[in-house]
Order: sequence, then structure tokens, then C-alpha cells
Amino acid sequence: MVEPNSKNRLNPEQYARLKAEMTTPYRGLRQFIYLGAGASGLIGAFVFFFQLLARRDIDSALPNLALQVGIVALMVFLWRWEQRRQRL
Repeated sequence: MVEPNSKNRLNPEQYARLKAEMTTPYRGLRQFIYLGAGASGLIGAFVFFFQLLARRDIDSALPNLALQVGIVALMVFLWRWEQRRQRL
């Protein structure tokens, strides 16, 4: 009978991390996408907000601002939902 090599065995921390990755694959990638899309929406909201303050092209700036704020809100919701699922 061959004894398992102690170098091939994982410590409990590594095992827990691999087990968490198996239950939620691509979690890090999803969070990166949430951050990227949220930052993009925040920059867009900033631009359209100041277009509204300058009263330039209000007819298109207002719906675009609403869209950007909605994107930021969605990304915040998804980020928090992901964090809540991690704790369970």
C-alpha cells in the first residue's frame, strides 16, 4: 500500500478555498465585471449630471443619466447579493 505524500495534501485553508470555488465558480470574475460596469456607470452619470447642470441637450441627457444611475444601482445590488450568498 502506498502512503499519500504529505506534500500533495492540502492544508485546511487551501481546501476551504477550493471548496468555495467549486460552489461558486467564476465569483471573482463576476465581481470584477460588477466593479467595471459600476465604475463605467458612475463615470457616465457624472458626465450626464454635469450636462444637465449646464443645460446642454437636456432631452437626451436626462434619460441617459437615469440609465447610468440604474446601471450603478443594479451593480450595487448584484455586488451585495453576491456578498450575501458568500456568507451563507
